[in-house]
Amino acid sequence: MISKIIKSIILVLTGLMLFSCENSLSKINEITQEIDTLAAITTYDINYKRSDSGYVQVELRGPLMKRYVGKDEYNEFPDGFEITFFDKDGNKTSYITAEYGVDYRKRKYMNARNNVIIKNFETQEELYTENLVWNQKTKIIKSNTFVKMITPDKIFFGDSMLANEDFTEHRVFNIRGEFEVEDKEE
Repeated sequence: MISKIIKSIILVLTGLMLFSCENSLSKINEITQEIDTLAAITTYDINYKRSDSGYVQVELRGPLMKRYVGKDEYNEFPDGFEITFFDKDGNKTSYITAEYGVDYRKRKYMNARNNVIIKNFETQEELYTENLVWNQKTKIIKSNTFVKMITPDKIFFGDSMLANEDFTEHRVFNIRGEFEVEDKEE
């Protein structure tokens, strides 16, 4: 009888050891998923300039950039970013800033969120919104959230906005409240 109990205990312990070493497929996927979400590159105090034929076209600044690699590579700016665009003479033409951004490199698609501001220095226009999408393939900028637009002579609000990427042509939809701006010199 004692030998049967000992054999049963050994059999149970052997079975436990065999099954305790096995990981479920869902657990393995969970672990590898965590590894894929780690940034491949983390950069602090970024100041990136892109030029063409010796002329600076774009300057990107931000306190932190994380680059993620894989099928859908992207750069994340969790602490915000600033992008300044220049003409061939080195003059600032436009500017965009936000408290958070993500740039999908292969898709050529950028999303800016939280306190997004666009300024066009040539037309003296400014746009304020909370969410902005820039499709670099179609060269279209859009916002499907509340927008505030300031022009040299008006301030107005809308539900959404569509513009070309240099912000020289734009449409604000469902305009609410249009206010004339008084000339400060008068």
